[in-house]
Amino acid sequence: MARAVTTQHKTIATAAAWIVALLIFFPILYTIITSFKSEQEAIQGFNLIPSGTTESYAEVQAQSGYFKFFLNSVILSVGSTILALLVAIPAAWSMAFSPTKRTKDILMWMLSTKMMPAVAVLFPIYLIFRDTGLLDSRIGLTVMLMLINLPIVVWMLYTYFREIPGEILEAARMDGASLWNEIIYVLTPMAVPGIASTMLLNIILAWNEAFWTIRLTTTNAAPLTAFISSFSSPQGLFWAKLSAASTLAIAPILIMGWFSQKQLVRGLTFGAVK
Repeated sequence: MARAVTTQHKTIATAAAWIVALLIFFPILYTIITSFKSEQEAIQGFNLIPSGTTESYAEVQAQSGYFKFFLNSVILSVGSTILALLVAIPAAWSMAFSPTKRTKDILMWMLSTKMMPAVAVLFPIYLIFRDTGLLDSRIGLTVMLMLINLPIVVWMLYTYFREIPGEILEAARMDGASLWNEIIYVLTPMAVPGIASTMLLNIILAWNEAFWTIRLTTTNAAPLTAFISSFSSPQGLFWAKLSAASTLAIAPILIMGWFSQKQLVRGLTFGAVK
């Protein structure tokens, strides 16, 4: 029998959830508030009441063209996600439906690469990019972002594909479906929630990547993470301008996350409840 939940327990759980959510969101909220202050107000101390000035946004746009960085972020995040899905869907299919005795070891090895400090491979990666002419190029950075997020994409898709009954694919084979028809027309439509959530998560990870985007770009392929870092100068930190730049950088991904939250939650819980 399901345990009865009293109204008091629901109220406490709801209040606790709101408190946790506000604590998580508060740094973002304070950044947005600070962006509507002058530099003098921003350095005076903690204050949740902005003056409402937009001078920081005007100065940020005048100093650095926002839309150039924004376009680079879109190209890099979407491009790396498409490349990752093209590689990960066949890989996850083979591991889920044609496993070998080494499949688990391969999956763990792929996941272990995410545990390695990025700075440990910075020098060889930088030399490879320099020698191949990929420094400060969209193509090089797109491939780099695809590779660093590929283990997560493969793992998520593998988990979703494992929940799909293998008998359905066997029936498709009996009907004469080729391997690619099986993947494209049978497997992929059934895993749309999982693929969609994986795609959204990968876009967010690529959009927020700062370590590689700052070190492998200068001007041509610099995304919004480099746009933010440009407001940290030797003269000091300009908090209002830095907050305005940060708000402009996170606004698109916040809006996308807000409108796609149902699909994201559905995909992340796909197969979790029988």
